[in-house]
Amino acid sequence: MSEKVRKEEFKVSGEDLLRKVKELIAEGNVRKLTVKGKDGATIVEMPLTVGVVGAVLAAPLAAIGAIAALVSECTIAVEREEK
Repeated sequence: MSEKVRKEEFKVSGEDLLRKVKELIAEGNVRKLTVKGKDGATIVEMPLTVGVVGAVLAAPLAAIGAIAALVSECTIAVEREEK
């Protein structure tokens, strides 16, 4: 069985960033999350693998929370697995 990767992008305000990232992680089929600034530059990149849980995500989520306080608008690029 071959797996396809689908890419999506979401534009969010800084205040919605952490909520959206947590929502995407909870969906479970996300392979990689990239947060980009308004200018398109990558701010943070998080590869996600099956089995990644709470404690492992605590530091990256704290960093994303700090970034959210600094940016007014950003883009979340998502790579999803499709079977």
